[in-house]
Amino acid sequence: MKKIAHRMNLLEWSMLVGLSIVWGGSFFFAAVAIAELPAMTIAFIRVSGGAIILLLALRLLGIRLPSSKTVWLAFLGMGLMNNAIPFSLIFWAQSELASGVASILNAMTPIFTVIAAHFLTDDEHLSAGRITGVLLGFLGVFILMGGNSGESGAILPHIAVLGAGVSYALASIFGKRFGRLGVPPLATATGQVCASSLLLLPVVLFVDQPWSYGWPSGGTLWALAGLVVLSTAVGYFLYFRILSTAGATNLALVTFLIPPSAILLGVLVLNESLGWNHIAGMAVIGVGLAAIDGRVFRIFTRKRRRPAP
Repeated sequence: MKKIAHRMNLLEWSMLVGLSIVWGGSFFFAAVAIAELPAMTIAFIRVSGGAIILLLALRLLGIRLPSSKTVWLAFLGMGLMNNAIPFSLIFWAQSELASGVASILNAMTPIFTVIAAHFLTDDEHLSAGRITGVLLGFLGVFILMGGNSGESGAILPHIAVLGAGVSYALASIFGKRFGRLGVPPLATATGQVCASSLLLLPVVLFVDQPWSYGWPSGGTLWALAGLVVLSTAVGYFLYFRILSTAGATNLALVTFLIPPSAILLGVLVLNESLGWNHIAGMAVIGVGLAAIDGRVFRIFTRKRRRPAP
């Protein structure tokens, strides 16, 4: 019997839009903070602050973190691929890229995910629709980067954000093991931010040496608070709440909503502007994501096949 996709109600749609705003806001908060602090320091503050809040949440809910060595090794791997590497790359790139551009490039994550799943799993192979989506995604990136001069200084930040998307994609494949290990989703979220905090701390101390930057301004402190509380703690809460009621397929729609949120905040608050190539690239990447998701095309197909009354 074919499983019918869950139809989201108003509350679930509201949470999905809220998730897109707090995750889109992470690009805005980072754009503010990167003016005064180095990238890995911002990444460490985000994950360590989020870890404290999520540990308190676990305590209130009576959920314990696993003590198994196997699980904690998995937490370290997940923390590296899902937090430490991508956060550091994106925050570094935002020292030269507008927050909206970074969010558009980050929307390539689902496209990298289907490629990784094809080669690293036995049950998620590329279909015709997914191949079309992948090709459109890369075409969108090519268009988006078409407005640059071609100098390495302009290209490297773009590559860094795409590298973060590859890291996220690998993390999504790697993260499937937590279900097999019997780790609750909120414990997984907490364990990975704790692990990434441990991984980033020595690097931040030896490489960034944040004490040499002086005390950040009030605006930067507010931006860091937004990253910790909204983009990390609240974001994870909404993520797992939507996942539990609406399912992963509906949750994937957030990918379409994050860039508009980030772009709107960047334009209205940071006075950023986007070129024609950014808008055109976003549109092509969006069509590619729709091809991978498939539901829009299925709706039109059903309408065409509907018999006349």
